[in-house]
Amino acid sequence: MRPRPDPVRPGQRSVWDFPRPAIAEQCAAHVRIEHAGQVIADTRASVRTLETSHPPSYYIPPDAIASGVLRRAGGGSFCEWKGSALYWDVVIGDLVLPRVGWSYPDPSPAFAMLRDHLAFYAAPFDRCSVNGEIVVAQPGSFYGGWITTDLAGPFKGVPGSMGW
Repeated sequence: MRPRPDPVRPGQRSVWDFPRPAIAEQCAAHVRIEHAGQVIADTRASVRTLETSHPPSYYIPPDAIASGVLRRAGGGSFCEWKGSALYWDVVIGDLVLPRVGWSYPDPSPAFAMLRDHLAFYAAPFDRCSVNGEIVVAQPGSFYGGWITTDLAGPFKGVPGSMGW
């Protein structure tokens, strides 16, 4: 059952107007991740994915990620649109944030621009921002979208949304 979209206020876009199947597109927004006093990633050259009912996920090029903070984590997952994902830990000295990032080393052809880019869950970090606005993590423990005030929901991941 599709929920009723939230009202769209001036300057907002409804995630219910995002495409299905999902798409990937170049994004010039300033995307930044900070944790434990360190900049983990900083770019104006990300790729974002858009999918109905989801806030965007931002995939960051490897040269915009701080050197030495990534460590390959175990396991993986499969996305019907993008393909097989690998997971990454972020390591800052003795601090380990387990499985907070993911990538598609061999994405499906429609998502080829994601190759070698990494996306990150927002919740584990001290600060994730888009154009200076601190984001809210997409609800739930699986999806990795970043919610900004220019988006109207509801967002997949809330209780009862599995069938959306």
